[in-house]
Amino acid sequence: MNYTEQHFQLGLSFLQGIGPKKAAQLVSKTGSPEAVFQESIMCLHQQTTISKSVLKQMNRTAALEKADKELEFISRNQIRMHFYLDNDYPRRLRQCVDAPIVLFGKGNYEINGTKTVAIVGTRAATGYGKRICEELIERFEDQEIQVISGMAYGIDICAHQLCVKKNISTIGVLGHGLDRIYPYVHRKIAEQMIENGGLLTEFLPGTKPDRENFPMRNRIVAGMTDATIVVESKLSGGSLITADLANDYNRDVFAFPGNIGQEQSAGCNSLIKTNKAHLVMNGQDFLTQMNWTNDSNSNKQQKICLELTQDEKVIYDLLAETEKEHIDILSIKSGKPSSQINVLLFQLEMKNAIDSLPGKIYRLRK
Repeated sequence: MNYTEQHFQLGLSFLQGIGPKKAAQLVSKTGSPEAVFQESIMCLHQQTTISKSVLKQMNRTAALEKADKELEFISRNQIRMHFYLDNDYPRRLRQCVDAPIVLFGKGNYEINGTKTVAIVGTRAATGYGKRICEELIERFEDQEIQVISGMAYGIDICAHQLCVKKNISTIGVLGHGLDRIYPYVHRKIAEQMIENGGLLTEFLPGTKPDRENFPMRNRIVAGMTDATIVVESKLSGGSLITADLANDYNRDVFAFPGNIGQEQSAGCNSLIKTNKAHLVMNGQDFLTQMNWTNDSNSNKQQKICLELTQDEKVIYDLLAETEKEHIDILSIKSGKPSSQINVLLFQLEMKNAIDSLPGKIYRLRK
């Protein structure tokens, strides 16, 4: 059978014993998803240092056969597929070491909005939390802000509903496949979200909303946004997991304080107390702290006067397109070996053109 590029991309998800990190490593070292399926086991071992025993268990033939069946369903149901090296993959999420290789989506959404915010909180939202959500979303009107949340009861669905009402783009990240909506009672709002936003998941159709899927879902919510806002939260739960992940990804985290005797505010108060979140009192506080009160985006890509070599300019231009990027992705996109990329990045740093961030991530100097 003649397999397409999408077969190889999706097939990476079905390789036995190979998670997102190892899959990205294989693609980085071999140069393409197709090469991962065509190179010999010995060659893959030599290039990646992944043990031969692990590589022998991948079952590449079965992975491609399964990818073929899934692609038929994806095409038939007009599901959008986002591969982590493509331009239509969330660029912020791609900076995270545990980012999914492939995402699936439905809807009319811009995957890389200029300003993207996660709003999360307790499933047992109080009137106080709902009022905070309402004020936030009202403040976001006409700000070109996209809101991401997890479609759960409470604060999540409140944020989605208010965005639909105010015609603000919103994406719900699911802990299951796109062939269902969980909770089922949110089906109607999910259909409305598709008009100006949509649904996104790393899980294939047929995947049930199992308990272990939701912490995985939370890393996407945290990773694909500029900032996470925790509206209300108990001392444990999904919203605190999302906040911790956002901190791990070097994203801004904000929390609204609450009554010290209120269970639903205990998590937010703790985040603020332990300096894991900035305290905010209203939507304007958030916009001010994010420096989103004025539209500075038009200045973001202004060229600076630099004397760059041709190779340096290739790397500089790649970073100008994506704002931030991992060194392995720069190597793949530029077609240059990692050893050369390291030298070029060092030279650009010495010219004060770029900044080095944790996790081998680089960005243009602002």
